Amino acid sequence: MPTRKPLLPDVARRTAAWCGVLLLAAGVAAVAIWLCVALKTAVTPVLLALLGTALLGPVQRWLTAHRVNRSVAAGLTCAALVAVVGGAGYIVVTALVNSGEQIVDSLKDTAQWVIDHFDIEGVADVDDLADNAKELVGKFGASAAGGLLSGISLIGSLVATSVLALLLTFFFLRDSDRAASLAHSIAPRGTGALVEAMGRRAFEAVEGFMRGTTFIALIDALCITVGLLILRVPGAAGLGALVFVGAYIPYLGAFLSGAVAVLVALADRGFVIALWVLGVVLAVQVLEGHVLQPVIQSRTVQMHPAMIMVALTAGASVAGLLGMLLAVPLCAAASGVIGELRKGYEAGGDQPAVPGSS
Repeated sequence: MPTRKPLLPDVARRTAAWCGVLLLAAGVAAVAIWLCVALKTAVTPVLLALLGTALLGPVQRWLTAHRVNRSVAAGLTCAALVAVVGGAGYIVVTALVNSGEQIVDSLKDTAQWVIDHFDIEGVADVDDLADNAKELVGKFGASAAGGLLSGISLIGSLVATSVLALLLTFFFLRDSDRAASLAHSIAPRGTGALVEAMGRRAFEAVEGFMRGTTFIALIDALCITVGLLILRVPGAAGLGALVFVGAYIPYLGAFLSGAVAVLVALADRGFVIALWVLGVVLAVQVLEGHVLQPVIQSRTVQMHPAMIMVALTAGASVAGLLGMLLAVPLCAAASGVIGELRKGYEAGGDQPAVPGSS
């Protein structure tokens, strides 16, 4: 009996099979993202706690290596985190509040200078614009007051999320030695070793990213703080702390913190000093992009800048600022898992099965 000729050629069948695999993977990813967004109240503290655990893990391991009780070591590590984050936040807020009025006045003077210098017609005086803005704010004051309750609710939610994330960080640090047994218990039969290896590789990638980013942020903050002190810009310590915090959002965080430093210099020291501050910020960014990132991050986790930008855009579209903070570490974890799977295939001498092949 003659063999039946397939309806589609082999290339078309392989292409269709791969398209089906991609669609299935995209569907699973979409459902996972939808679940994370729907359960963001529970998911957000867990993700933040994982980032905190990756950052503080070396400190906690150093304490336990010196015969400190695991619970005590985790508590001391979390207390140090609260002190550092709280101190940096206080310094940043104090510096910005003290310079806020100067920044507004300087921006108003700069706008008026641009209008007068370039003889822009049809533009009202800057003081008139400011008065009109005040009237507009007063007109809609009732609406703003009505939104006060929502603002209080948002602050309460942020505080609750932060406290829960801190408590989860404590438990993750204390019980991190049980992660391997947990991976074996929840994995399907025969895949415990693979699941454990992928989990370890993902966490190592996130830990490497957080460690490298923290080191780079510290160098950036020190360099910019020294430059601001030399130029006698007020609030140099607060602006340096802002640079340190902003460095955890690649590219965009450095741009925003540098812009704030330039505005503060413009408000207090004038246009020339602001240009010098801009030069300091750009020099530090060049140092980071051409020296620190290749030397430090290449030893922890390798991610192409294009991949980072796409991850930041996707994270911002899904969860705003929080998504931008979590996007790159999650991509680092995914990259680590893929690398572990590839290494497993190479070690086993097997190649992934091609869908549709016989």
